[in-house]
Amino acid sequence: MCCLCVQVNLSPGHMFDKDVELFVYYQDTHQPSAIVEAGVATAPPGSLMRDPVVMISLYPEFPEELMKSLATQGEFVFVIDRSGSMGVMMNQGKGAQMRIESAKDTLLLLLKSLPMGCYFNIYGFGSNFESFFPQSVEYNQDTMDQALKRVKEIKADMGGTEILQPLKHIYSQPCYPDHPRQLFVFTDGEAVDTKEVLDLVKSHAHSHRCFSLGIGEGASAALITGMAREGSGHAQFITDTDRMQPKVMQSLRFALQPAVLNISVDWTLPDDVTVDTLSPPINVLFQGQRTLIYAQLKGESSGGSEGTVTVKYSLKDQPVTNQLHFCLKPTEETQLSIHRLVARTLIRSLEQKERSGAADVEGIRSRMVELSVQAGVSCVHTAFIAVNKDSRQTVKGPLLKRRVPTYDSLMEANCDLLLKCSLAAYAFAEIQNLFRRRSKKPVFCSMSAPIEKQTHLHLEQAEAAPELQKDPSLQLVSLQKASGCWDLDATLADVFGKTEDELTNQKPAQVDGSVWATLLALIWLYGCKIEQQVEWQFVAMKAASWIGSQKVGDLSQCVCVGNVLLGCQVTKETLGI
Repeated sequence: MCCLCVQVNLSPGHMFDKDVELFVYYQDTHQPSAIVEAGVATAPPGSLMRDPVVMISLYPEFPEELMKSLATQGEFVFVIDRSGSMGVMMNQGKGAQMRIESAKDTLLLLLKSLPMGCYFNIYGFGSNFESFFPQSVEYNQDTMDQALKRVKEIKADMGGTEILQPLKHIYSQPCYPDHPRQLFVFTDGEAVDTKEVLDLVKSHAHSHRCFSLGIGEGASAALITGMAREGSGHAQFITDTDRMQPKVMQSLRFALQPAVLNISVDWTLPDDVTVDTLSPPINVLFQGQRTLIYAQLKGESSGGSEGTVTVKYSLKDQPVTNQLHFCLKPTEETQLSIHRLVARTLIRSLEQKERSGAADVEGIRSRMVELSVQAGVSCVHTAFIAVNKDSRQTVKGPLLKRRVPTYDSLMEANCDLLLKCSLAAYAFAEIQNLFRRRSKKPVFCSMSAPIEKQTHLHLEQAEAAPELQKDPSLQLVSLQKASGCWDLDATLADVFGKTEDELTNQKPAQVDGSVWATLLALIWLYGCKIEQQVEWQFVAMKAASWIGSQKVGDLSQCVCVGNVLLGCQVTKETLGI
């Protein structure tokens, strides 16, 4: 495998007042690969920079027979941040939702995507916490309807971001036999007791997996990535214009995969070569997710010699082996990129040890500084300084201070205004209620000047403002039954832009109303909303599975009729029936 070095320059005038993001797209993404990089001959003997290092990139392939069926077991616990900051907009773009509203839409998708027979519960937290049910309940039509009704009532009204107590309560609940617990945490803030939270998640890693989602720029990376790491799950971040639903559904896809156990990594190398694995032990594997292994190679090998790395694990009590052969000849002219990635991995592990209160703090700091200086990778105890290229002297001068407003500082600066707005909004609502009791039309209250200068309330009678148009795919998903089917009615027809009579009159004789409605829903999703497939993939799998259980025979003619009715061109095989 060859390495391509690319230089990226920032445009003139960049003020470093926002994150710099670089998107890199790989060719043959899911192919396992290995890169052996030569070290620096002048580096101290035995040091990381002196010896060759290898980076193994693996994409575990699970046996198809274990992956093609949707899991029907599991306890799914969704923990939603309901602190005041969740009332902030997702981004500044047109049509952006509040974070809490996006979370509610995501909960709708999650609830509709769960398999029949599993267990679930939903928690909301802020300065305190509450749950929809006293304990997780079996997923069926009745419990799903109850949960959806409660989801509509969720607001960002619970104060701060204190997640430790709800987690303690969740972990105190007994697990259901044969239903592994899958914990999903949504938050946009930072916990003051991050270490305690991570220690708690780690202490229960044997009984659950934790999937964390950070919302917005203020979400704590230490908390989000730490919870996923300690809980053998997966972390996601939603920033800028990212949609929440696709990323959460990816995490659900991981959660529905069976847990991988007894992971081991073995090396087969020539007799004169030894290996020292430097990356943390692998404690989680997911189908379709890359896993990196870094190692330091010591000793001499001939140019044509080969090495092998073997990853073994058990999946649903079946042993699985993934193997990769690679050439030990080092890749030249890589500018030590792999060495620096290895150094960064080691430094992060040492930083975690330091934060956890390890005994040899001075030794840990010394090792971090040594790695940082040798590899040119910064850590918490080092920093880059400017050096004059000609004189090789450090550039000295007074430090310049530039204030960059952060989310927290903006919230603090506006807290008085927010409080006044809240009180004013309450007063407006009371006045609106008074006028509503005397009028058939809604009454709107508006402020025509800043609060400090406000001298009167402006009341006017007006027609109701139109609601924001709901995403049609979400409308369709909201109509699906827990079993996976749809009813043939006017609400479904409206999503398709049809009347109920149009759907009913075209129904083939060999199917009943629910099968026809469910078939049309699948045709519409694959024919009109394929770009959002990652969001509705489990909804469609449930629908296809339900149709298959009805034993209605060949549906080819029904698919053809449905295509004509909805203006689509999909095949029965595409629908997964």
